[in-house]
Amino acid sequence: MANKKHKEAAKPFKWKHAVGEIILWLVTWYSRYALSYRDLKEIAAERDFELDHSTIYRWVQEYAPEINKRIKPYLKLTGDSWKVDETYVKIKGVWHYLYRAIDKQGNTLDWMLSRNRNKQSAKRFFKKLFGNTHTVEPRVINVDKSPTFLPAFSELQAENEAPNKTKLRAIKYLNNKMENDHKFTKSKARYRQWYQSFLTAKNTLDGMETMHMIQKVKLVRLEKMWLNTIVLSAVYLE
Repeated sequence: MANKKHKEAAKPFKWKHAVGEIILWLVTWYSRYALSYRDLKEIAAERDFELDHSTIYRWVQEYAPEINKRIKPYLKLTGDSWKVDETYVKIKGVWHYLYRAIDKQGNTLDWMLSRNRNKQSAKRFFKKLFGNTHTVEPRVINVDKSPTFLPAFSELQAENEAPNKTKLRAIKYLNNKMENDHKFTKSKARYRQWYQSFLTAKNTLDGMETMHMIQKVKLVRLEKMWLNTIVLSAVYLE
């Protein structure tokens, strides 16, 4: 049974009526640029690929999170100065919260979509950050004036789940770089008129944030390649 599952994982495009390169091309273009599913349907048709826009949607939902998962081993180690913030994401007319973190060089550390903006959500995001293999122990974490970060981080330190030597600084103007970084995701979400379900938003954001991470050249072994299908094919098919 284990061997069967391994073989299935090694053939991620099995039973698809298009070759893997085409699927990756469409998923990465949707994640990278401000394009709708119908825009991509027209672009594919110009290249003699007749696809329904709902098919492209299903591919994005299936492969965007998988790309995010498979890219993790290629990430460079982060710096030790972090910036953490959250921004608003509208899902079916209701505002939700996208937590994001970058280091001093602007490299994305991680992200998390949450229904709430509270201490529990902040703790969950900090745990996710500390659990990554590409993040080093931070010397300092800069946050804005949100009242949720400080008590969340203090509790994690008391529970020995956060480094005791790390300083958390709540200084709003230090996070200007983070505010600019949010624009990559939010501009595309507005163009597409936001999202219709939490799962759809989560999967789509996984794709967009991963493409933004690659755009910043945050990969180790693929850093000299430009963002295109070749990069993701190398990750997928290795």
